[in-house]
Amino acid sequence: MRTVTTIGLDIAKSVFQVHGVDAAGQVVIRRRLKRRYVLAFFQRLPPNLVGIEACASSHHWSRELKALGHTVRLMPPAYVKPYVKRQKNDATDAEAICEAVTRASMRFVPTKTPEQQSCLMLHRTRHLFIRQQTAVINSIRAHLAELGIVAPVGRKGVEELLRVIADPSDKRVPEVARACLAALGSQLCKLKEQILEFDRMIMAWHRSNEASKRLDVIPGVGPMLATALVAGVADPKAFRSGRNFSAWIGLVPKQHSSGGKDRLGSISKQGDRYLRGLFVAGALAVIRYAKIHGTKHRPWLTTLLARKPTKVAAIALANKLARMAWAMMASGECYKQPVALAA
Repeated sequence: MRTVTTIGLDIAKSVFQVHGVDAAGQVVIRRRLKRRYVLAFFQRLPPNLVGIEACASSHHWSRELKALGHTVRLMPPAYVKPYVKRQKNDATDAEAICEAVTRASMRFVPTKTPEQQSCLMLHRTRHLFIRQQTAVINSIRAHLAELGIVAPVGRKGVEELLRVIADPSDKRVPEVARACLAALGSQLCKLKEQILEFDRMIMAWHRSNEASKRLDVIPGVGPMLATALVAGVADPKAFRSGRNFSAWIGLVPKQHSSGGKDRLGSISKQGDRYLRGLFVAGALAVIRYAKIHGTKHRPWLTTLLARKPTKVAAIALANKLARMAWAMMASGECYKQPVALAA
C-alpha cells in the first residue's frame, strides 16, 4: 500500500469521511469512519498532514490528532468550498479538504486551547442570556400593551411594569394574564442574576490573564472586549498586519474594484460579528466621552467628527482600535499614549 502523506477529514457528529493521497497526489484512502474508530484509525497511520474545516468540534479533533503526532491545519469552510467538485456529499467534501490543505495560498485557523474555548463559552452564554432577557422584556411590554398599559423605554419603564404585575389590587390585569406575566417577570429576574454571575466570571478570567489586562488599558477596550480578543484570537501573528486583522473582524470597506478603478462601499461585516459589535460599542463610548469632556487631546478624532456623522466616525475609530489591539497582541508590548494625548 502506498504511503499516505495528506488526509482530508470531513468531521460530523457520528460519521466521518477520510480522503487520503500519497506524495504524487494519487488517492490511497477513501473511507467512512464511525466516531469511535477515528482515533484508532489515525493511530495506525504515520505522521502526516491532516486538513479539517474549522467548524463545530474541529478544535477538539485538532488537539487529539496533534497529540498523535500528525500536523493538523484548520481552514475556513468558505475557502474550501471552491474545491468541491459537482455534487456535495461527504466524499467530495473530504476530497476538497484534502486538495485545499495543500494550497500555498490557503489561510489557516490556529487551534484554540480548552482555556480559550472556555472563555468563549462564557461570552456566548452571557450573550445568549442577554438576547433572552430582551425577548422576555419585549413580551412583557407587548402583553401589557394589549391591556392598555404602557411604560417609558428603559430600565425604569420595565420596573414600573413589574410593579403593576405584582400588584393584585390593579384590576386592569386579569388574573390569568397576571399569572402569565408573573412567570415572565420571574424568568426576567433569573436571567438578570445569571448575567451578573457571568459578568463576575469574565472579570475573574480577565484578572488572571496578563494579555487581557494589557489590552484593557486601550481606550474603548474594557474587560469584556479584552477577554473576547484573547480567547478568540489564538495566534495574532497569523495576521500579516493590523489591516488584515481588522478585515477579519469586518471593519474595512467592501471592495468591488476592477480595471484599475477602486470602488469601496460600506464595511464588509465579514468575520467575527461579536468582536465587531464590541469594538463599535467601545468606539461609541470613546466618542461619547470625548463629546462631554472635549476632544482637544485627540486631534484625529476631532477632525473626523467635524467631517463625518457620529456612527461613521465610530466605525473608523473601531478600525483604529482593532489595529492597536492587534499590534499589542502580536508584539507583546504595553499600550503607549499618543504624543497628542501625553501633551
